[in-house]
Amino acid sequence: MEPNKPLEEVKKYNPYEKPKKKKEPKDPIDFKKYWKLIVGLVVAFVLLLIVLTSVYVVKENEYRVVRQFGEVVKIQEEPGIKMKIPFVQSVTTLPNYQMTYDVSEAEINTKDKKRIIIDNYAVWHVVNPLDLISNAGTIVNAESRMEEFIYSVVRTELGQLDYDEIINDENSSRGSLNDTVTAKVNELLEKDQYGIQVMDVRMKRTDLPEENEQSVYTRMISERDSTAQDYLSQGDAKKREIEAQADREAQEVIATARKEAALIQAEGESEAAIIYNASFSKDPEFYELYRSLESYKKTIGDDTVIILPSDSPYADILSGNFE
Repeated sequence: MEPNKPLEEVKKYNPYEKPKKKKEPKDPIDFKKYWKLIVGLVVAFVLLLIVLTSVYVVKENEYRVVRQFGEVVKIQEEPGIKMKIPFVQSVTTLPNYQMTYDVSEAEINTKDKKRIIIDNYAVWHVVNPLDLISNAGTIVNAESRMEEFIYSVVRTELGQLDYDEIINDENSSRGSLNDTVTAKVNELLEKDQYGIQVMDVRMKRTDLPEENEQSVYTRMISERDSTAQDYLSQGDAKKREIEAQADREAQEVIATARKEAALIQAEGESEAAIIYNASFSKDPEFYELYRSLESYKKTIGDDTVIILPSDSPYADILSGNFE
């Protein structure tokens, strides 16, 4: 121990403490050993990247358009795994199924110069992707052109009809308007080669401008009232006809019944007379008495005063002398 060193700085000896080893210097990393591994990993990554960028999948109900430097070089329609040149060719998708497009409502003029608001929808699909890309560019542009054609054709067709013919189904001459519009729209699309086809065009709603609604409703109510009155008049006429026919048939039945009753009554009276004659002929005196009593029923009432001679048959009967 140094005599001049403070006691707290003097390190105490510990017999259990292990002596520390001196650190030996490390050898430098030899990158040459890992060069082949690094190169192999890089090559594998590049090959994987090339494979991933050169493979694409065509799904059902879709077209896959392959472009090279902006130009269309191939259109794939069959489902499956396909190949392309990586980093040079690109792939985009177009739908290959029926789609519905809601045409914007528009106002048109009828043949009699009245306004009407129409609202249509169309069912369509892509039939030639190359024509669509070449002439329309995008689906949005194709739908825009289709909408213009639909509006133009519908305006022309409804412009040949009067206002009442359009709103009144009973007197409508629209016929197969939807088929006509569909055919003419397809003619325009095919002429300009937009690569799409309309399957069906339907008018889902027909409205009136607000200023015309009340007048049209009033007219419709008047027409319905007139129709109802016609039905009531026809019903009354039919009712009177049926009642007259029933009265005639009833009179015929009553007349026939009375005729048959008279015949039956006559036959009964004839048979009764025969029976009376056969009965009265057996006792003429009793017959005379019976006739006298029958005559009393007709001649004598509650207030009747009878003056009879003493030798009258009535007097004999009343007095009990009718032997």
